[in-house]
Amino acid sequence: MLPGGRVRGRHRYGDYPPAGNHEAVRRRVSSMIKPKAPTSQNVLLSISSIYASMTKAEKKVADAVQANPEEAVLYTITDLSEKAGVGETTVIRFCRKLGFGGYHEFKLAIAQHVVSEPRHFGGEIQEGDEPDAVVQKLTSRNAQMIQDAGSLVSPAALEEAVRALLSGKRIRIYGVGASGMTAMDAYYSFMRVGLPVEAQRDGHIIAMSAALANEDDVVFGISTSGSTKDLVDTMKMAKRNGATTICLTSQGRSPITQYADVVLLVPAKESPFQGGSLSTKIAQMHVLDLLSSLVIVSRKQPSIESITKTANAVAEKLY
Repeated sequence: MLPGGRVRGRHRYGDYPPAGNHEAVRRRVSSMIKPKAPTSQNVLLSISSIYASMTKAEKKVADAVQANPEEAVLYTITDLSEKAGVGETTVIRFCRKLGFGGYHEFKLAIAQHVVSEPRHFGGEIQEGDEPDAVVQKLTSRNAQMIQDAGSLVSPAALEEAVRALLSGKRIRIYGVGASGMTAMDAYYSFMRVGLPVEAQRDGHIIAMSAALANEDDVVFGISTSGSTKDLVDTMKMAKRNGATTICLTSQGRSPITQYADVVLLVPAKESPFQGGSLSTKIAQMHVLDLLSSLVIVSRKQPSIESITKTANAVAEKLY
């Protein structure tokens, strides 16, 4: 499996859609998602997604690569170990943690990224920047986040998530803080296409809802850090109750992933002082849009009927 997502095993699903349709759903979804070759994966995004779980020495290697990937392409394993101030065995361990067989395979992936990555003229917003400069920088950053989200998320994980969403008798979406707002966006998108969905943002209500989850339910937890206690404990409880669990996070080896059957990874570029930044939300919304679109493709007629009904329901509320 690509570093951008994991799928654990097969799951027990409910009766939505009717029994016997699961294979048809699988074929429809698979036809829309073309697997990515491992070498097309943005290796720098993969490094960021598991950075928090690395050892101090491994982080030194990651920092050296991320600081200047163009130079890293030219490094021998000895060069990189000296640049990072670690032993060569640490470099090998770092490569394997990313899913590569060795240093040569890792360096090839870096080289491909350097060649294929478009150059963006942006940078950090500085005091004194003119409005047009701010517009250019933010537009470039947000556009890049969408590109990164598409590179990082695993097609196999998307496929498995769609199958679960289509099969669950009830979909329970949870998120707190800024992720709670994303949970409400997910609720709106899935409700419009006719999925049996609910969303909760309060930690106490989330806990009570998860306690009632069973093997016919799908629990979808959203946590950028993947370490929010309200979400981690909830996913653990839901999984213990037999529910199929999906998480949307930016940390590939965070605690929440240990209790998720399907892991959907999105990039995040925010410091602890920037929690809930709009650029991260844009990446999350892009993945949610992918899920909604794949649901529509998989069950087109019922989805269109639901969209039409919900649109008609609010038509008279417009002047």
